[in-house]
Amino acid sequence: QVELVESGGGLAQAGGSLRLSCAASGSIANINFVGWYRQAPGEQRELVARMFSIGVTKYADSVKGRFTLSRDNAKNTVYLQMNSLEPEDTAVYYCNAPPTSNYNGINYWGKGTLVTVSS
Repeated sequence: QVELVESGGGLAQAGGSLRLSCAASGSIANINFVGWYRQAPGEQRELVARMFSIGVTKYADSVKGRFTLSRDNAKNTVYLQMNSLEPEDTAVYYCNAPPTSNYNGINYWGKGTLVTVSS
């Protein structure tokens, strides 16, 4: 079993910043592959940032240059630094541990943290 606990969401003004954290526990084999997705109201869940292979991180085009994915391997924690926030970034942000990240080979999701950006 893998548990993912997100934190750091909240209300921000356009142009502001937030940092999301995802603390992973359980059968995590490689924290490097844990990433972030988001789902806006009425929209499908979409990729925000994730490493698909070692050294190659994919970002959504809409967040490139504004969001940065990082991790603290010792703490099994992944971060998403979000700068220059836009109202379009309003969504529930989910931490994702894909099958490549854990010993169980299962796709896991956190419960999500809400980010609201006001104009």
